[in-house]
Amino acid sequence: MNKPASFNPSRRDFFARTCDGVFGMGLAHLLSNDFLGGASVYAGEGEAPAPSYDLKPKKGHFPAKAKCVIQIFMNGGPSQMDLFDPKPVLNRMDGKPYPGNPEDLGNQGTDSIGVMMGGQYPFKQHGQSGMWMADVLPHTAKMADDICLINSMWTDHPNHDNALYKIHSGRLFMGYPTLGSWTVYGLGSENQNLPAYVVLNDPLGMPKNGTRNWTSAFLPPTYQGTRFRPTGSPILNLKPQYEQPSAVTASARALLNQLDEDHREKRPHYPELDARIESYGLAARMQLSADEALDISKERPHTLEMFGVGEKATDSFGRRCLLARRLVERGVRFIQIFLEQQPWDSHVDLAANHLAACERTDKPVAGLLQDLKQRGLLDSTLVIWGGEFGRTPTSQKTGDLYTGRDHNMQAFTSWMAGGGIKGGTTYGKTDDFGHAVVENPVSVHDFHATILHTLGLDHEKLFFKRNGLPEKLTGIDPPRVVTDILS
Repeated sequence: MNKPASFNPSRRDFFARTCDGVFGMGLAHLLSNDFLGGASVYAGEGEAPAPSYDLKPKKGHFPAKAKCVIQIFMNGGPSQMDLFDPKPVLNRMDGKPYPGNPEDLGNQGTDSIGVMMGGQYPFKQHGQSGMWMADVLPHTAKMADDICLINSMWTDHPNHDNALYKIHSGRLFMGYPTLGSWTVYGLGSENQNLPAYVVLNDPLGMPKNGTRNWTSAFLPPTYQGTRFRPTGSPILNLKPQYEQPSAVTASARALLNQLDEDHREKRPHYPELDARIESYGLAARMQLSADEALDISKERPHTLEMFGVGEKATDSFGRRCLLARRLVERGVRFIQIFLEQQPWDSHVDLAANHLAACERTDKPVAGLLQDLKQRGLLDSTLVIWGGEFGRTPTSQKTGDLYTGRDHNMQAFTSWMAGGGIKGGTTYGKTDDFGHAVVENPVSVHDFHATILHTLGLDHEKLFFKRNGLPEKLTGIDPPRVVTDILS
């Protein structure tokens, strides 16, 4: 547009227009972050490449030891001093008052605190490493030399909801992506015909916090977990309603893909649309491969027995552990296995409660480790076992009973195996009561940073820009990679 010949901008005009330009650039920057998301997983130095929100396999930041993860999540908080961290001093004080300030136990109040409660099961040392485990875990104990026990885990909150958000997403509140979502955001998947992130939950019900345990939150929806149904058909509506010649099916899919792309081109920078189109494409591809991946009928009888399939106590959990092996065998990146609600939450009758949970899970978990190992998959598969927090050294009053333990955020045990982890290692130390960490503490952020490291991901470089700020799984405070447990 031609300016009038008399146009002669003043000093005030100049700064007003400059201000508009600065505000305009700022607005454009914020909108670009909202529409285009953040820098990709490879960002960290120089110009960031354009984001690519799909599940195609991606390279990490450095060579990885682990290619995939199986997270066996023990909802409710297993008791560290009853399963993995024996405490002779605590046993000698059984039935005596807690010697310190009850408020130091760090839970909601002191009214229900009972007396000191010794370990509920005998312990033995196992393997060449001499790792301690309770006798209610006889099968897992046989795999001691492949396991790294972390006895010095701690978290920030004694409530289930918040502690679950923390262990899965690195935050105490809902609305943040989970470890599985960050993993597939960073690495994609080796198998484009199955979901990259699969959740195997319990036929008895959903875990506490439900689908928030596998949400992608503000990451593109492509990266959320896909739940396979525990009974009946794992995936509804997977089979076509009627059969037709393969050439007709291929032609129809090609036309549909073209229509999808035309629709997408007219609506750029819309991750929900991209995710929906991708999910439909994945569903079509799954028709060719999902049935085979989820069919355990051709597994050898010896393998089924190893997982406890067909046995009353272990059949359900054993089937899910076996499915997890079949999925990593086919290139799925991240698998979570859950129990219902929170069966390890032993506020009363801990001895019977934990025994029942061990009877359901011990043999399948050990079978999974053994099967991965004999197939040459354990070296490239990181297996994680643990809950959201531990239990107190004191008993808890429930009614007129003092037979259970309360929540303990100051110390708990998790373990890892395979995927670059040093087997036969016991790391960290708690006090004489198993109540608080006294040596080599491992925070949840340290735990996450270490898991990402085994996958070839730098937790500082794995981020997603939201509202102009880089969001990370491991938060703002710099965690550490626990290099002492890496092989």
